[in-house]
Amino acid sequence: MHIRIVSPSATMDHSLIDKAADVLKSWGHEVSLGKNCKCRYGGAAGTPEERLQDLNEAYADPIVDAILCSRGGYGLAQIIDNVIVNKHKLLMGFSDITCLHCLCGVNNIPSLHSIMAKHIATLPSDSEPLLSLKSILDGNDVHYNLNTSPYSRLGEMSGVLRGGNLSVFYGLQGTPYQVIKENTILFIEDISEPQYHIDRMLQNLRMSGLLESLKGIIVGQFADCEDDPRLCCTLKETILRAVEPYDYPVLFDFPAGHVDYNLPVFMNTMTHVAIENETTSLLQWNPFIVTQDR
Repeated sequence: MHIRIVSPSATMDHSLIDKAADVLKSWGHEVSLGKNCKCRYGGAAGTPEERLQDLNEAYADPIVDAILCSRGGYGLAQIIDNVIVNKHKLLMGFSDITCLHCLCGVNNIPSLHSIMAKHIATLPSDSEPLLSLKSILDGNDVHYNLNTSPYSRLGEMSGVLRGGNLSVFYGLQGTPYQVIKENTILFIEDISEPQYHIDRMLQNLRMSGLLESLKGIIVGQFADCEDDPRLCCTLKETILRAVEPYDYPVLFDFPAGHVDYNLPVFMNTMTHVAIENETTSLLQWNPFIVTQDR
């Protein structure tokens, strides 16, 4: 597999890009860097034009099989409406990369919510997120067995997993990249947001009717999002209150988001989740291998 590393959002330590490339090469992959991926323009990894150029060249280059975003941050909202995606390329990343997951979703293209350059470069070689990413790139399916959170609502849900970072996802509502469709399981995570901000975003999704149409919700990690006593409930209770009118399953504490233990999951892909009293399972067939075979 040939993996192209690009930096479509914020700039980062260049040594981490190089170290991540070395890890991917050690797994047997070919790796190339976008010509602008180490640029800097203020806090961004280059001007909007430079970042867009790298993305579109990666999507258009016939030798590229997968595109790894070096990091999130901010910047994709400036260029998302000019990105030309390709169904034969596997897009990887999280955080601000939610913009690209949503763009892929609008075009019915699977993508991978996964660790990026920093964690690939720095996590121990035997860490579960790293091993899971390697397994997926080797063509294996996704199958996790987890302990069930006491906050989870039990049941089974099958649907297409969509979403990502809640703040980024929320910022795309009302645009052509609003990706919730029928048969959606919504995945959400976030970082450093006040509880009332999270409630405001969820209430918007509720009032717009988007929460009503879901098959279920997977709640990832809300890192550094503290409970606010002024709201008289915890953050998890805030989420449960937003979906109280609906009877679909809700999975809490899924290990994905702005944390070191960030397990990869396919977005825009059929997903089956079974939440039982003690254990929860999540299963996805690897859609990229199917796409490549076609």
